[in-house]
Amino acid sequence: MHLKIIHTTDYSYQQPVAYALQRLRLTPPDCPGQQVLDWHTRVEGASIQTDYEDHFGNRVELVSATPGTTSIRIAAEGTVSTSDTHGVVGPHTGFAPLWLFKRETALTKPGKRVRELARAISGEAAIERLHTLVRAVRDAVVYRTGQTDATTSAEEAMEAGVGVCQDHAHVFLAAARLMDIPARYVSGYLSLEQGGAAESHAWAEAFVHDLGWVGFDPANGISPDERYVRVATGLDYRDAAPVSGIRLGTAKEVLAVSVLVEQ
Repeated sequence: MHLKIIHTTDYSYQQPVAYALQRLRLTPPDCPGQQVLDWHTRVEGASIQTDYEDHFGNRVELVSATPGTTSIRIAAEGTVSTSDTHGVVGPHTGFAPLWLFKRETALTKPGKRVRELARAISGEAAIERLHTLVRAVRDAVVYRTGQTDATTSAEEAMEAGVGVCQDHAHVFLAAARLMDIPARYVSGYLSLEQGGAAESHAWAEAFVHDLGWVGFDPANGISPDERYVRVATGLDYRDAAPVSGIRLGTAKEVLAVSVLVEQ
């Protein structure tokens, strides 16, 4: 499948911005199940200062705002060829050791509810337990927008009983790590059958012996197929956020994001 992706992020400010630095993780990699045919990032009201590969293997671009600007536009666009690998990404690569992906973070620190969820998972093989975990997370956290945000932790989502794909991924990571299985957060895109309009999507990957990294999407109850495009990975959302950064000043910021994914 060939997927065309257009991801636009617009920032507008009430007053001129003296300084802002943003970190972009918007470039998908070539990996099992996907090949990037073309990709480019354009910015307005700012300039790309440098790019590098971080310790998780993500392509990162650093963008500096033009002094005095009142708006910044970031547009990432390209075409990716995808195939269905049943979620299998393959062997571990990169500088980060596997044991690092068992470490809890502020967003994945387990509390009472996550621990109870993990203890209830049974099965002889790791892959069997992980598929059971997908169903358990989906049952425990009902998909509902507007109830959580980027700072919501896995335990808080479990307490609320509602959340979005980011929350599902964090709960899955917290429980998998309690089960002594390395797990990582994935940000990317999902092509929707009902049309091209979409949002950035998030899911998780767990390391399974003899298979390597395998993807699991609790929000949809499946392993990623040819409709998914992987972009960045990390220990949680903060490591793989499409855009993050800092800004000096007190001017009010208005954010608008548009994502289009179509065949």
